[in-house]
Amino acid sequence: MRVAFFSTKPYDREFFEQANADHAHELVCFEPRLSVQTSQLANGYEAVCAFVNDQLDAEVLEVLANGGTKYIALRCAGFNNVDLERAKQLRLQIVRVPAYSPYSVAEHSVGLMLTLNRKIHRAYSRVREGNFSLNGLLGFDLHGKTVGIVGTGKIGELVARILAGFGCRLLGFDMRPNPGCTNLGMEYVPLEQLLQESDVVSLHCPLTPETHYLVNEETIAQMKPGVMLINTSRGGVIDTRAAITGLKSGKIGSLGIDVYEEESDYFFEDISQQWIADDVLARLLTFPNVIVTGHQGFFTQEALTAIAQTTLQNLSDLAETGRCKNEVL
Repeated sequence: MRVAFFSTKPYDREFFEQANADHAHELVCFEPRLSVQTSQLANGYEAVCAFVNDQLDAEVLEVLANGGTKYIALRCAGFNNVDLERAKQLRLQIVRVPAYSPYSVAEHSVGLMLTLNRKIHRAYSRVREGNFSLNGLLGFDLHGKTVGIVGTGKIGELVARILAGFGCRLLGFDMRPNPGCTNLGMEYVPLEQLLQESDVVSLHCPLTPETHYLVNEETIAQMKPGVMLINTSRGGVIDTRAAITGLKSGKIGSLGIDVYEEESDYFFEDISQQWIADDVLARLLTFPNVIVTGHQGFFTQEALTAIAQTTLQNLSDLAETGRCKNEVL
């Protein structure tokens, strides 16, 4: 199958070429993101492989379908960037990678917690300049603290397992309680109670109309003063302007995010020779108690291997049978 890959980086090519030895698809990589302007590049390709920040709205889908594309393979778990209704009308089959290495995102989430708490990022910079003072680096024991986990699927469960090892009290909020979490001693509570009682709030829910701006001015007001907020789910779960207000007032004591609601123009790119035109992102980066990572939570050898293998197997299944267990549509 001829596959047009968008938003490709050298590491994408490396892992997909290795995995393709078992499939023999024809992979053609394009560095630009998929958008209305670049969608014509996929003309004549039976399949398109897209990533989290690729644009798959109605207009792009129509161009792809008119150009002969039948399959869209998402090399990620989320599909909130796809107009599913229009895709269905165009009879496009969409497949995804529902799970790759949940450990990668879970471990990154806890890494953000530890770094923010013990000010490791600030200590690193200080020591390199010969400053060994401990002033301003005071943290707290995670042991005995209450951590609220919003979204207790596989990643949320793994975060809970790690934090249970630290001796944290675990609160959970999810429409479907996870027995694996309750077995750890997690108590499922209403969201308001979780926010009121948690020293740390970690977000692991998908982006849906219900979770869009789940963290907003009202819900931030419900949180404990000085709360630590972690988001490795989707940027749109947090109203960033409200979070900045919370940081300025001290209501949010620290913020660690691996995702940002307007990340598509910045994340995965080197813009070090430019200025950040996004005033909200630029303001966020001025806080010493904020850590922003560029959507790297998934970025481990194990995860990239699993993503490549699953994506290519999805395409092989579609080529051979017209069906795939990982179909979104």
